[in-house]
Amino acid sequence: MKNNPTHKYSTLFNVLIVVTSIVIYLVVALLFNIRIPNEAPLSMLPPIYATINGLTAVLLLVAFYYIKIGKRKTHERLMKLNIFLSLLFLVMYVAYHLTSDSTPYGGEGAIRYVYFIILISHILLSMALIPLVLFTYKHAAFREFGKHKRLSRFTFPIWLYVTVTGVVVYLMIAPYYS
Repeated sequence: MKNNPTHKYSTLFNVLIVVTSIVIYLVVALLFNIRIPNEAPLSMLPPIYATINGLTAVLLLVAFYYIKIGKRKTHERLMKLNIFLSLLFLVMYVAYHLTSDSTPYGGEGAIRYVYFIILISHILLSMALIPLVLFTYKHAAFREFGKHKRLSRFTFPIWLYVTVTGVVVYLMIAPYYS
């Protein structure tokens, strides 16, 4: 198996996935310490990337439906679109937070705890999601459908949760944007 060219590329992609995930984590972590002066505020981005999250959630469900009825090609196209939308979300999220201060949540009482529970679970699962999506996609690309299916059982619900809670977090904090 070690001399198998597919194994060689698979190993290379594993390394690239880990490195890419770490780089993304570091870039996002730096957001909280770096501000780029911006003459044109990017305040219009949060509702756009929240909409992208909502669209991704819907398309994940549609892609799930298509694989369940055996329409692999349609499922594949939808999943590629979901990966693109998630990348678009990430670029907008980074751009917004590089040019804008974080908005503090202004809710009080029990709803404040609900907000932070949703936010913290959203953040932690979104960190896990990056390598999960990339490894799940890699298995499909390498036609390792057994591995793809096994990993998808974890990736799909986490991805769906992250996209839905992204919209919920936006809706909860939207009244506090300045």
